[in-house]
Amino acid sequence: MKRYIFTAAVLSQLALGAFAQFRINGGSDSPLRKLQIAELAISNLYVDSVDEQKLVEDGIRGMIEKLDPHSSYSTPKEVKEMNEPLQGNFEGIGVQFNMVEDTLLVIQPVSGGPSEKMGIVAGDRIVYVNDTTIAGVKMSKEEIMKRLRGPKGTKVKLGIVRRDIADTLTFMITRDKIPVKSLDAAYMLRKDVGYVRIGNFGATTHDEFRQAVKRLKKEGMKTLVLDLQENGGGYLQAAVDIAGEMLQKNDLIVYTEGRTVRRMEYKAQGGGLFEKGQVIVLVDSYTASAAEIVSGAIQDHDRGLVVGRRTFGKGLVQRPIDLPDGSMIRLTIAHYYTPSGRCIQKPYEKGKQKDYQMDVYNRLKSGELMSADSVHFADSLKYYTLKKQRVVYGGGGIMPDEFVPLDTLKYTKYHRQLAAKSIIINANLRYVDEHRKQLQAQYATFDDYRQKFEVPQELLDHIKAEGEKQKVTPKDDAEYEKTLPYLRLQLKALIARDLWDMDEYFAIFNESNDAVQRALQLIGRPQ
Repeated sequence: MKRYIFTAAVLSQLALGAFAQFRINGGSDSPLRKLQIAELAISNLYVDSVDEQKLVEDGIRGMIEKLDPHSSYSTPKEVKEMNEPLQGNFEGIGVQFNMVEDTLLVIQPVSGGPSEKMGIVAGDRIVYVNDTTIAGVKMSKEEIMKRLRGPKGTKVKLGIVRRDIADTLTFMITRDKIPVKSLDAAYMLRKDVGYVRIGNFGATTHDEFRQAVKRLKKEGMKTLVLDLQENGGGYLQAAVDIAGEMLQKNDLIVYTEGRTVRRMEYKAQGGGLFEKGQVIVLVDSYTASAAEIVSGAIQDHDRGLVVGRRTFGKGLVQRPIDLPDGSMIRLTIAHYYTPSGRCIQKPYEKGKQKDYQMDVYNRLKSGELMSADSVHFADSLKYYTLKKQRVVYGGGGIMPDEFVPLDTLKYTKYHRQLAAKSIIINANLRYVDEHRKQLQAQYATFDDYRQKFEVPQELLDHIKAEGEKQKVTPKDDAEYEKTLPYLRLQLKALIARDLWDMDEYFAIFNESNDAVQRALQLIGRPQ
């Protein structure tokens, strides 16, 4: 057999055609040239065939994994899924749904959406899509969504089973753009206290926030409780615009700075909708990124109180770099800093992603989530607010002005297991489906429902029995009794959601939310 010896020079010749139009900076020892030669060697000489696309993707991921925790590579499919919640819309038929016993149950049609216009109603079961059966065939939720969604203007045929109607109904729906709300709720918490909960910061968040604030001010809002608990962030500009609604003109909101990126400042434009009036911001360990920008700006300008637990600590700025096939690299280029100069990003070691991801769990183990005294800051991390010169700390995340401990006793192990196996949500969906007309007739308004409705014993018994079928049982009678108060509250909130919407869900749920209740106690306290 002939023996072949391939040198870098030979491999470079192989590369001439592929890289003829790509300028390689540097000499023969250029890192880029080295990378190209390695890829060419593997794709041309390796003993087995290789997927060249995957080879390159793995190489990109390998490089990025050695950087910070938030630089990332995403495939074209992942890019689309990632952007959809932030863009403010998707194209489809417009229904909120869940799966009950392998059948798609419509919880609510989207108001003004194509399904509502064609007569789809809450409680309908979609059993086939374009003559393909989707009920009782164990089709994944993702596969069903893929069949329901499609380009605006295209048509899809749905087979609908409706309670009290024997025949399967057929609807031809023309797909359209469906709005995706980033505000989870906006309602009057008390007589002059408005509540707004933001789920993420997307393209439409600022407009949604303005509409909500205008409405709540008409209803008498003088204090705003802004709930950013579990808000993982989103678009920087959306956070800047929302903070600007509560700050004075030219107030610094955030600035960014990096090794090759000059300092860039973002300031309030003035004329905000809520420049006056008390502001209380609710945060927790999952409040991150853009949500931390808003929290830090409100705190640093002494504009309001931050209530809850230390935020996540994601203060790295990513620049999206689009690749030709629709994939994307999100590369960290700078840090976020609050107006007082605090770096929002918590410490990390490059390449140690697992340790970084375990941070919140480690906070729980250390006792930080239960006691503010468990959080320790070095004097070198001390900063001062801009108006009242109050001490605040850097070092990662935003430490609240008022600490609210995590109540780990509220959720029993039995309750967590019921929730994990979807026993609670499925029982709720079944109950609403079977009693919707009765409930709507009995409770004409949400106020009637909130004051008078009590979770029936039959629903609790069904959950307990279903749990036993799936080997989920309380340790003893004491654990079962301890589970009931929160379970009843959760069910009442879920039923309200399915009969009305998310405002009503949070109106009930927040009556036991410790951060919300602490905020109500702080109203009127000097800021």
